[in-house]
Amino acid sequence: MRLLITLLAVSALAHADDWTPEPGFISLFNGKDLSGWCYRAKTKKDDPKPGEILTKFDGKVESEDHYYSAKDGVIRVNFPTEADKLTGQLYTVAEFPKNFVLKLEFRAAVNADSGVFIRKPQLQCRDYLVAGPYKELKNYKPQEWNTIEVTVKDGVAHCTCNGEVLEAALALPPTGPIGLEGDRSLMEYRHLQLKELP
Repeated sequence: MRLLITLLAVSALAHADDWTPEPGFISLFNGKDLSGWCYRAKTKKDDPKPGEILTKFDGKVESEDHYYSAKDGVIRVNFPTEADKLTGQLYTVAEFPKNFVLKLEFRAAVNADSGVFIRKPQLQCRDYLVAGPYKELKNYKPQEWNTIEVTVKDGVAHCTCNGEVLEAALALPPTGPIGLEGDRSLMEYRHLQLKELP
């Protein structure tokens, strides 16, 4: 029995390390640490800038506040226990002014609340059927891996979860990073990949 558990653990780890982006896509996460990710200064609601970089996490497996961590191909958003903890936001160092397709997988704990920032605007990414706002989704799989796909063309994002439309035309600024937020409970992200479009 112990041998079987060990083999399953090794197999799961190998699977995490074996993932590669689809043809034409680049990976936004190396699966091992938070290289290429950072904290940025928070901006006002009407500020078009994405915020200056405050802290880069190259080579680190965890942010200094323990809010974000990377392990076995997954970025974990670890919900802080302090009630007055401000919502954390982790961003790519890179910004994306061109049209693109973004794909990622997420897994939300029960009633988890998070978000994916696209240049700057936020797409709610949650345990949808409990936390909303997209409670009518038929393909969402609670506490399992789900796929978000975002196609950005000419300043507008079309966003889906497992093929169902979340936002048909989310208006975006001309450029900005990709970001992840955590507000409540555990969120996990993996297989973050992006392809620039002509």
